Amino acid sequence: MRVFLTGATGFIGSHIIPELLSAGHKVLGLARSDAGARWLEEAGVAVHRGDLEQPETLASGAAAADAVIHCAFDHNFETFFENTRKDERNIAAIGEALEGTHKPVLITSGIGIGTPLNGGPATEDILNPRHANPRIATELAGAALIARRIDVRTIRLPQVHDAFKAGLITPLVAEARRSGAVAYLGEGQSRWAAAHVSDVAKLYVLALDKGEPGARYHASVEEGVTARAIAEAIGLGTGLPVRSISAEEVEHFFGWMAPFAGLDMMGANAWTRERLGWDPAGTDLLSDLAAMDYSTLAAGVTSTV
Repeated sequence: MRVFLTGATGFIGSHIIPELLSAGHKVLGLARSDAGARWLEEAGVAVHRGDLEQPETLASGAAAADAVIHCAFDHNFETFFENTRKDERNIAAIGEALEGTHKPVLITSGIGIGTPLNGGPATEDILNPRHANPRIATELAGAALIARRIDVRTIRLPQVHDAFKAGLITPLVAEARRSGAVAYLGEGQSRWAAAHVSDVAKLYVLALDKGEPGARYHASVEEGVTARAIAEAIGLGTGLPVRSISAEEVEHFFGWMAPFAGLDMMGANAWTRERLGWDPAGTDLLSDLAAMDYSTLAAGVTSTV
C-alpha cells in the first residue's frame, strides 16, 4: 500500500517509516519545511507538503494514498486544548477524503482515555466520552468517522521513550531543573505506562496490516512505572535532589505539569498483543532513563497523554 504518514519527521513517525518500508509499503510523508522534505527524500519517502494548520493539505494527502497513519500532533501544552481541537479538525478532513472508500486511517490518542471510571489500568474496550482529558476530542472525532462507515483504528500511546527522549518525562526534567529538585507527590505511587519507540512503531504497522475497523490498540509495554521510580532515575541522571512533596507544593515543582503530578496513566495491553501478535522487545523505561544524556536532553514532548 501507499501510506500517507503525518508526523513523518517526528519522534515516532521517523521510526514508523523504516517499519513500513520493510513491510513492503510505500510511504508518502507529510513535510512542513524544506528541511523536513529533504530528510524524507533521503529516507526514501515521497514528500507531501502540508501543515497541521491547513486541514485541506492532510485531506489531499489522504486522497493520494491507500491508507493513512495520522500521528502528528502539536505538543505545545500551553495551548493543549486548542491543539486537541485542531487534531479534531484534521481527522475530520482526512475522513472527508476517505469517505466512500475502504481505506483505513490510524489515528493517535492517549492511554488515559481508556481508564475505567473506578480506576485501574486503561483497557482497549473502554471509551468514556465525558473524559476530562481534552485529548478525548481525538477519539470522538474518530467515532464520528466510524459512524460514517470509515475504517478508523486508534493507537493509544503511553510515555514513548528511547535513550534520548521520554514522553512527558522529558519536560518533567526541565521543570525539575527550574525548581531545583525532582519531585513526586506523596509516596510516589501513581504510575505511568511506557513503551520503547521501536515497539510503538512496530505496533502501528501491525495495526495497519492486521487491525480491524473500529478497534483501539494499546501501545503500552510496561503497564505502569511509579512516579517515585521515575523521579529517582531522573535524580541519578541529573544530580538533582529527589523529594516527596505535598499537594500544596505541586504547582511550584511541576509548573504547567501540575495536573499530571498524581495522575495514574496505566495501560493494559493483553488484548492488543493477542489480536495483533505484537511482541515488544525494546528497552524498558528505567533503563533508558539510566542511559540518557541529561546534559543534552531537549524539552520536546514525545507522547500523548
